[in-house]
Amino acid sequence: MKIEEIQLPEGYKPSDDEEYMNPTQRAYFRMLLLEWKQQLLQDADKTVHVMGEEKAVFADPTDRATLETDRNFELRTRDRERKLVNKIDRTIEVIKADEYGFCDACGVEIGLRRLEARPVTDLCIDCKTKEEQMEKTRRNEDDDDED
Repeated sequence: MKIEEIQLPEGYKPSDDEEYMNPTQRAYFRMLLLEWKQQLLQDADKTVHVMGEEKAVFADPTDRATLETDRNFELRTRDRERKLVNKIDRTIEVIKADEYGFCDACGVEIGLRRLEARPVTDLCIDCKTKEEQMEKTRRNEDDDDED
């Protein structure tokens, strides 16, 4: 049976008592991702609609600057969300390939609670922590190089 065809029991939540990343758990995470993607796309549609309707003419340059700043912020937010939608799509493909839930760096189980908090994550907490420490070290070295 394909993941897309699995009907989740009402109120289903993955449990540590089940086999890790069984088809039902994978279907659950696929559903979470699809709902998240749908919400992001709806938000993007609202932004496009609102920006299309805003045809304000301001006599005060400060008001105009405020509007432009708000629009730029909104567009940056939507761009980050667009990238997130792409990551969601890639993650759904990983679920279909039955490779979801395992760390890309070390191969261990990522863990149900971590995946529920961030379903697109592809690193276990230990590898993510190491990655962040390395990024911080690189930033500090780059800052030192600028001095």
